[in-house]
Amino acid sequence: MDADRRLRLWAVVVDVARGGTVAVDHVCAAAVSVAGVDSAAVAVLLDATPRELVYATDRTASELEDLTLTLGEGPCVDATTGGPALVADLTVPECRNRWPVFAPAAVLTGAGAVFALPLRVGGIRLGVLDLYRARAGDLRAEQLADALVLADTACGCCWTTRRATGRTGTTSGPRGAGLHYPRVHQATGMIMVQLGVSAAVALIRSRGAYGPSRRATGGTTDGRGD
Repeated sequence: MDADRRLRLWAVVVDVARGGTVAVDHVCAAAVSVAGVDSAAVAVLLDATPRELVYATDRTASELEDLTLTLGEGPCVDATTGGPALVADLTVPECRNRWPVFAPAAVLTGAGAVFALPLRVGGIRLGVLDLYRARAGDLRAEQLADALVLADTACGCCWTTRRATGRTGTTSGPRGAGLHYPRVHQATGMIMVQLGVSAAVALIRSRGAYGPSRRATGGTTDGRGD
């Protein structure tokens, strides 16, 4: 990445933060502005649960993050274990085959395209920056380059907060982590204790209890609500 691009984008983030301490929410707002998307969100990976939302720019992004947590599939899951997952059109057969529940549910929620960028420090996987757009279509090369730089910035915010908390394990998270999915945490914890299984296995069991059309955080994946 060239230094001029980083300087330009840092100026955008600082402007969004209005001179205050730069945080994940400012990076998400900047990403929406420069990448030509409609919504953005940052989720982190924790020991207590496989995924935790830190910040979402609007209700659509929050609902799409709920879908990802509930279903355990989609580009935002793939990006946490691999490289960037860039999906220009969620309605194409390839997407329906790869993510048979998430893809149609995400379209109903209002997403036509998803661009998920992993947050990493060396070999440590911290989370993912998810960008959502209502219409289908690729990011332009310049938009993708800007988004990758902002993913690095979001990663820096998450990493700085982790270090500031003085915690060394992956249970620590940035500001706001642990506040978005209380029902999921409660159910996962109960299953962990009752069955003596890991958090990941407990979450999978809870997904089975909800069923494919029911969100773990409430409402349904077909958009009909409670």
